[in-house]
Amino acid sequence: MRASPMTLIKASFRTLAAASAALLIASPAWSQTAPAVVTEAIKKFDGGNTAWMLIATVLVLLMTIPGLMLFYSGMLRTKNALSVVAHIFASAAVVTLVWAMIGYSIAFTPGNGWFGGMSRLFAEGLVGPNVLAHPIAPTVPESAFFLFQLSFAVIAFAIISGATVERMRLGATVVFAALWTLLVYAPIAHWVWQPSGWLAAMGHMDFAGGTVVHVAAGASGLAAAWMVGPRKGFGTEPMIPHNLLITVMGAGLLWAGWFGFNAGSAFEAGPRAVGALLATQVAASVSAFVWGLCEYVKRGQMSVLGMATGAIAGLIAVTPASGYVGILGALAIGSVASVVCFLAVTNFKAKTGIDDTLDVFALHGLGGVVGTVLVPVFALSAIAPVTATVWTNTIGALVVMGYAGGMTVLILLVVKLTVGLRVDEKSERLGLDITQHGEMIAPN
Repeated sequence: MRASPMTLIKASFRTLAAASAALLIASPAWSQTAPAVVTEAIKKFDGGNTAWMLIATVLVLLMTIPGLMLFYSGMLRTKNALSVVAHIFASAAVVTLVWAMIGYSIAFTPGNGWFGGMSRLFAEGLVGPNVLAHPIAPTVPESAFFLFQLSFAVIAFAIISGATVERMRLGATVVFAALWTLLVYAPIAHWVWQPSGWLAAMGHMDFAGGTVVHVAAGASGLAAAWMVGPRKGFGTEPMIPHNLLITVMGAGLLWAGWFGFNAGSAFEAGPRAVGALLATQVAASVSAFVWGLCEYVKRGQMSVLGMATGAIAGLIAVTPASGYVGILGALAIGSVASVVCFLAVTNFKAKTGIDDTLDVFALHGLGGVVGTVLVPVFALSAIAPVTATVWTNTIGALVVMGYAGGMTVLILLVVKLTVGLRVDEKSERLGLDITQHGEMIAPN
């Protein structure tokens, strides 16, 4: 009886994964560390740490669905308010599948300085009673680590959606999400967080994703906005947010979820997680206040949207530093980031003519750079070894920015030639909700 094609495909993947795993285990980089660590770790799985990691994972997923959905949707015009929800829903599903099939293996297996191996292809070894631990998180099952990192990959691409809303096709977003996760996010995560990554070997410090998530997403958002082109009427027609209360609700969910984002990156329920959570709260609070002051100096008023945006700027900037700094460092980073991001949000689009719709680069890109560069300045050796200098962290941020932006341009060139990038002019004028999805947030 002949085997079915699907059976043969699965058998081939299992063979490839087994061979890759055997090669990795035999290599010096893996053999010197992993067996001893995971063999010991399986005896020491900590129930409290594991529970915290699962909670943190849920918090980070809530940042995307529904947090970022609400935050972005409220700032759009009524006719496009649902379209961003569709794009984020679709991209979350696609990123999850790519991450489970191959993305995690590229990011978090030893391999070489640039890419991981294939020993975790199709999440091999992560399901069942014999799950071991990843060396980065030795007191929890690797499956918990896998899920936590998945939630980061999901929100990283979702952030980019804010740069191209109100004109990008859903099919383009789906293809873009798959290729970006595979070719941009997974390699960058490997460079920075996997011990064998080349930036990790340089001592680059990024506790929870300032470089991996925010710099990468910010640069890719800018490149995507440039590739897709501006919205019809950009710079000449008013494009007023349809419901800022929805945006503030989204900001609140993002703020609360960020505690999982940053404190969860300690990979244990201990003092470092508490310190990261405290730094996160302080940076967000001072950044919201400073943004309000900047608005007051400029136009004599403090806006709700401004204070919410300021809080997000502080959360972004403290992300790479949260597990390394104390309260003074969080205050300084949040304050500097707020001023830098305020100036960028209020000037960048007008100066460049690039329609980065929801200021993804001005907030995430520049906020991530500010936080990354300032990590070595305010990091405390009493918390963890200070392995980077301002120079090494700056190099890391700039390289990631250049790689993410450049690779995004190449990916979108492929997307443009295959499925197309943006909707037609009539659909854009009528609104994506009704023309692309056949529904609307409220009847006209």
